[in-house]
Amino acid sequence: MRAFPPATILLSAMCLIAAPVAHAEDIDHGRRIFQTCASCHVPDAETNKYGPHLKGIFGRKAGAVPDFRYSQAMTDAGAAGLVWDDEALAAFLYSPKKKVPGTSMRFWGLWSEAEIRDVIAYLKTFP
Repeated sequence: MRAFPPATILLSAMCLIAAPVAHAEDIDHGRRIFQTCASCHVPDAETNKYGPHLKGIFGRKAGAVPDFRYSQAMTDAGAAGLVWDDEALAAFLYSPKKKVPGTSMRFWGLWSEAEIRDVIAYLKTFP
C-alpha cells in the first residue's frame, strides 16, 4: 500500500471541504424572484392576467390555458409537442425568445441557475 505524505493528505482534505456544494432549491427565494413575474402571471389560481396563469404548469402543453390568447409561436410550440417540465421551463426562463422564437412574452429572462431553479421550485408548490 502506498503512503501519502501528511501535506498531501491535508491538501486533499482542504479541497474536499472547499469543493462546491450542490444547493437545494430555495422556495422562499423563488417566491421573491417570482415577484418580477407577478404583474403578468398568477401562480396559485386559475386567473389569467396579461400572461396565462401558471397554476399546474408542470405537465401542461404550451399554449393550452383555456380563454388565454397566446402568440402564434406559443400555440405552434404546443402543437409541436412542447410540454412544460423542469428542463423546458428552465430554458424558457433563461431566454423566452430563444426557447420559443416569436413569443409575445416581454421578459428578458433570468440569468442565474439558482434563480431559475428556485422559481421552478416555487411554482411546483401550486399543483
